[in-house]
Amino acid sequence: MQNTATKTNDSPLLRKTAYERIEALLNTGTLTPGQVVSQRELVELTDSTLGSIREAVSRLEAEGLLQTLPKRGLMVPSLDITFVRNAYELRKLIEVGTLERSSDMIPKSIIENWIKQHEKLLEQIIDNKDEEVSEEIQKLDWDMHSRIVNAGNNTLVENVYRITAIKIRMAVQSRIKVTPFNGHRVINEHLSFLRPLAAGDKKLAAIKLEEHLNNSLTLALGGTI
Repeated sequence: MQNTATKTNDSPLLRKTAYERIEALLNTGTLTPGQVVSQRELVELTDSTLGSIREAVSRLEAEGLLQTLPKRGLMVPSLDITFVRNAYELRKLIEVGTLERSSDMIPKSIIENWIKQHEKLLEQIIDNKDEEVSEEIQKLDWDMHSRIVNAGNNTLVENVYRITAIKIRMAVQSRIKVTPFNGHRVINEHLSFLRPLAAGDKKLAAIKLEEHLNNSLTLALGGTI
């Protein structure tokens, strides 16, 4: 364990590492919506210095990923309607808005490989209700969506999307996590925009991507599709 004494000269690397480790706790659901945690607890969870945690917390507060509760500690934002809706609507603006440019930057072979991966997973989830298949679908889901946005090569958009994606994952972990019983829906919705994307029909791909994100928002808010 590193020295947890407060430091004023923590290096940029230590601050970056502390931030990324807290980010990972949010992404994996280790820190859950509404949970209250102290800076000292974050030191233990991330094996970071107190100084670097304080720096990371300031950044996470500015991004809306943590909230300070006077005399209580830090709270992970609760998944109220406004939080979830805002995150999904921003996600939709970014993903659909960047799809046309991003699709020009992604080799067709990669899109075709995504299609093959989805088709293979669809067969597996029909025949096998193992949670490992669901986890593989979820991993592919997050990786594919992020790569589509990042292909646009706009660092400002990428950073905004990264923060938004953390909020989305918080909602997913709590409300619409991929399971053996809903995985086929996720796969088929992905295929509905990947196939026209591979065929060069960007307009239809954008329509189907937006439908997919709208469905996810509806489910995250407790509705049905």
